[in-house]
Amino acid sequence: MMRSFRQMINGILRRLMPASYAWPAVDIRLGDRQLHLVGSIHMGTQDMQPLPPKLLRLLQQADSLIVEADITTGASPFVQTDEQPPLAERLDRAELAQLRKLCDELNLSIELFDTLPAWQIALMLQAQQAQQLGLRPDYGIDYQLLMAAKRWRKPVRELEGPEVQLALLKGLPNEGLALLLDTLTHWHTNARLLQTMISWWLDAPQQQQPTSLPSTFSNVLNDMLMSQRNLRWRDTLSQLPAGRYVVAVGALHLYGKDNLPELLRRA
Repeated sequence: MMRSFRQMINGILRRLMPASYAWPAVDIRLGDRQLHLVGSIHMGTQDMQPLPPKLLRLLQQADSLIVEADITTGASPFVQTDEQPPLAERLDRAELAQLRKLCDELNLSIELFDTLPAWQIALMLQAQQAQQLGLRPDYGIDYQLLMAAKRWRKPVRELEGPEVQLALLKGLPNEGLALLLDTLTHWHTNARLLQTMISWWLDAPQQQQPTSLPSTFSNVLNDMLMSQRNLRWRDTLSQLPAGRYVVAVGALHLYGKDNLPELLRRA
């Protein structure tokens, strides 16, 4: 009886005074499952390492680390894919000119992309942009968490895994043409968004819902790449066995419409 009363009081206190962290994070309790949701950036800057000591302590105390995909396994979306028609047949004149101009700025040959799926071109361009901003995969938050978990022999669970993520990309309409066009259209906005998310780790963490974040996805893509995935992750996390978990997902999954924390609170 007393234990139930203490649990009730502790629950009220957590809602009234949520924990504050020096990184983007939200604590969620689902019955006997305690989740520490971390807003990860998949590529980071050198000054984003080492991870905050408090975060590492939370990982040490956790029963396991949960990530979108274990990127330390070497799996990559840049695998052999089916050859596509030339870009001149898939893009109109203005779109092709925009892509050519961007390739020139990045010192890339557009011929490299000519028969690749549009989603793969988009990811390759985004990776180049991140590198231009000084971001590297081995400084990414989820990579650092994975390496720490494996040092401590901490179990790692995947919300999706590389195969599922690849299938998602391959399943985009028109081989992901909308993703490529969004990448071209929102190129500079995406750079500002990356810098904003970096600042959440280096300067001022976003403790409350941002008043606005720039949109870099069309409605269809936002539904497929954000909302639907959040729903699937909610279902997966709701079925975990009792325990403590550190859950690292892309930082934008913590904010906006149908964000993961709100879906879990309503579960």
